[in-house]
Amino acid sequence: MSSFRLPVNRELWSASRLSGFTSPQDLVRAREVVFLLFAGVCAALASGLFDFSLRIPGHAILRVIFPMTLGLALVPRKGAGTVMAAGAFSTGLFLRGTGIVAGMSIGAFTSLLVTGPLLDLTLRKTKNRSWIYLNCALAGLLSNSLAMSVRGLSKFLGWERLGRVPVGEWFSRAVLTYPVCGLIAGLLCAMILFSMRVTEPESVKGEE
Repeated sequence: MSSFRLPVNRELWSASRLSGFTSPQDLVRAREVVFLLFAGVCAALASGLFDFSLRIPGHAILRVIFPMTLGLALVPRKGAGTVMAAGAFSTGLFLRGTGIVAGMSIGAFTSLLVTGPLLDLTLRKTKNRSWIYLNCALAGLLSNSLAMSVRGLSKFLGWERLGRVPVGEWFSRAVLTYPVCGLIAGLLCAMILFSMRVTEPESVKGEE
């Protein structure tokens, strides 16, 4: 593990309520990688096994983005989201392939694959706590918008069962609810896991 480096995202470190789990060094410890993969596994399990039954298209993003935002709060490193996505997508494929979860949609797989990298991308140059909240909300909005687009296309092409709602009616609701649910889910996760007051720890300052 000595050659594996993921730079600490200092803004996330200073704002996280849980950052004591991570070393301020750029060298990644084995337990951090294990936790990130585990967070991805949890996102896939939550996506495949839990059902809130809210009947609101797009609400399922919360089951993916919360474990991944928690992972970033505990291991606030650049690239951490991509590591979680690898664990999430691999677990999703395993659950689907073994028949443990037969009904995981292509939209759910899209969320598992893109949410982590989008969190990495939007949070890469975060400047203050307001940007953390806004960027997590943006990541949720973009992830859910991509999931909606992929799922809508799969329904239109007949790759996914339409269910009781015609694709036109589904899309007329989803075009609003998917982005809104993604934005709200990302914002709520950020508010829960990142502090309103950002003060950089001395241990991090000493690394500069």
